[in-house]
Amino acid sequence: MQDERTRAAIGAMGTKLGPGVLAEVQALYADEQRALAAVEPAADLPYGAHSLQRLDLYPARGEGLRPILVWVHGGGFLRGEKSAPDHPFNAHVGQLAARAGFLGAVIDYRLAPASGWPSGGEDVAGAVEWLKVHAAEHGGDPQRIVLAGTSAGSVHIATWLMQGADPAVRGAVLLSGLYGLTPLEERDTLYYGDPALYSERMPLDALVATTLPLFVACAEFDPPRFQAETLGLLQQRLARHGGLPRATIVTGHNHYSLACHLGSADTRLTDEIIAFARAHTAA
Repeated sequence: MQDERTRAAIGAMGTKLGPGVLAEVQALYADEQRALAAVEPAADLPYGAHSLQRLDLYPARGEGLRPILVWVHGGGFLRGEKSAPDHPFNAHVGQLAARAGFLGAVIDYRLAPASGWPSGGEDVAGAVEWLKVHAAEHGGDPQRIVLAGTSAGSVHIATWLMQGADPAVRGAVLLSGLYGLTPLEERDTLYYGDPALYSERMPLDALVATTLPLFVACAEFDPPRFQAETLGLLQQRLARHGGLPRATIVTGHNHYSLACHLGSADTRLTDEIIAFARAHTAA
């Protein structure tokens, strides 16, 4: 469970976004995440020609081919990285995947404004195709893949789904994404382009219609926009399918800590994600 000091610190940050809030959140978890890092990845493997089309693989110990958990980082379409020398984040999801018995894959992808829609979804597709060919070389089962992302990463997974699901992908974890239920903000146009094309470029219809298993989550202290997106998606899924996908609102967390705390002593969300991934990749 989350300790009271951490919960109070995150609650005091409110629902705002920005580099200052991100730095505060990372400071809460950096030491713990560094202490948990034990797996040396196979790093900077190219899944495409662009310098940002690279991924790191975190192998699990043991015999046989393991299911694959792919992490797609956030960053508002403009920034973010699969690993960095000055912090353990995003790499930490690869580490927790390996500890849980998965081959962890953490990807980079092309960023706006140099690369606009639908480059993020295309890069998720490229990473999946690469894993289908090469994952077995690293102990991964290329037919048992779960995609997981946060914020922009969730959007890119959803955009991949718009292009057509792949049977090798058994499920998708979407944390605090934007799916097409709230208006674009100015910075979003750096990725999406002309606001007049917004509705046709958003993945809401694909997410509502798909039969791919979904796990959808947001945070208690997410900005209202992200909460509205999550709850709106769930409402439309209920109307279409007569039931909800696996879902949760994680108390005591904000937009950044939702991802940064994964694998930490607060195991609530980690346990849900791993249980979902295991359920849908059972051999």
